[in-house]
Amino acid sequence: MLDIGYALSRRFPDPAQLDYSRADVHTLRHDLFCGDVYLADTEADRELSTAWGWVPVLDFAWALCDIVETLDKDPMGSRASRPQYAELDFTESTDRMLFARRFGWVDIEADWMDPDEAPLTFSHTELRREVRDFLHDLVADLTDLHDSLADNPAIWSLLSRFPRTQ
Repeated sequence: MLDIGYALSRRFPDPAQLDYSRADVHTLRHDLFCGDVYLADTEADRELSTAWGWVPVLDFAWALCDIVETLDKDPMGSRASRPQYAELDFTESTDRMLFARRFGWVDIEADWMDPDEAPLTFSHTELRREVRDFLHDLVADLTDLHDSLADNPAIWSLLSRFPRTQ
């Protein structure tokens, strides 16, 4: 089972005076809500996590949603034998998370993993569901911290673009 989580950094607090309802997409994705993130395979008791403290958590969730859709571009879907690839670049470093989908399964690895370590593997359907749940739960948490975020049109668009799945 896949678990996706985050922890906001105390070293990079969000500005209290910011009007979150008017923050533009660049600010939302790159300048706010910094911390660390993880993807965990709870059955295998393995995780892929950052420990840098500066990862823009909302951008990570947003990028994961985009990546899951990119991995679903092949018209053959889960029957496609040709691998589909995507990567998530961390803007403040050279590190990346790499995603490869084949036959409905997605392997996830990162540049900072031990080369002998096997990738985390999840079904594409589970990954899509969990990534979207993570996005919606994260936005709910961030809205609890900053009430005006709920009034931001970019957040409305984001949540409508990636609705929860069953």
